[in-house]
Amino acid sequence: MKVVILKNAAEVAAYGAQIFIKTIAAKPNAVLGLATGSTPLALYKELIAARKENKVSFSQVSTFNLDEYLGLAGTHPQSYRYFMNQQLFDHIDIDKARTAVPAGDAVNPLKACAAYEAAIVAKGGVDVQLLGIGRNGHIGFNEPSSSLRSRTRVKTLTRATIEDNARFFGPDEFQPHLSLTMGIGTILESKKIVLLATGESKAEAIKATVEGPLSAACPASALQLHENVIVIVDEAAASKLSDVEFFKHIEAENQKILNKYSV
Repeated sequence: MKVVILKNAAEVAAYGAQIFIKTIAAKPNAVLGLATGSTPLALYKELIAARKENKVSFSQVSTFNLDEYLGLAGTHPQSYRYFMNQQLFDHIDIDKARTAVPAGDAVNPLKACAAYEAAIVAKGGVDVQLLGIGRNGHIGFNEPSSSLRSRTRVKTLTRATIEDNARFFGPDEFQPHLSLTMGIGTILESKKIVLLATGESKAEAIKATVEGPLSAACPASALQLHENVIVIVDEAAASKLSDVEFFKHIEAENQKILNKYSV
């Protein structure tokens, strides 16, 4: 697991965006795994800016989002499909037919989950999967106690996650307590995983992810099993790590190697 500690959220977004831009440059028809929430927003703004400056094209790219609320159609302002359209897809040269978000309004959500898994496989798998992380260590909507080998499925949200997301819903607005989410096992099949975290509120989760035991109590700790994970955090999110300077030293040495040798 590679841990990159940067000064602030803006640097985190810029660093993460470059990974996606370089991936597309090397493979124009790359398959990207995307995430919603507040943390990825700055990264998406970086990608939009890069597109406007003709530094990247998404014309052949395909995407799969991590999750969606069960019970919300893609046209609902609180749905993750709506979020992705508003925050990214409407502003880049991507064919929306190539963008997939779990069907929150599916008649049979169990079949929809199985179909989502099959669609990822049919595309050859995800080349780079973007993740945020919840305060309780959840990735996607894989809450604590989720199986580390879980597949795309219907998942009950914890009270903590419901409370965290309540700010996006009006006082009399229906807020779903169920979701469709890629499983941890599904996520781990991605060729590369990029996790972003900013702010002190994520510090405990990052410590558990990077240094803690492999445990369903912290779903993100399963990333320790993956051979190509980059955890990009600001100093606040890294503040609970046992040896911040150690990780900064490793990244500095890695950059020397990358500058010396072509990859």
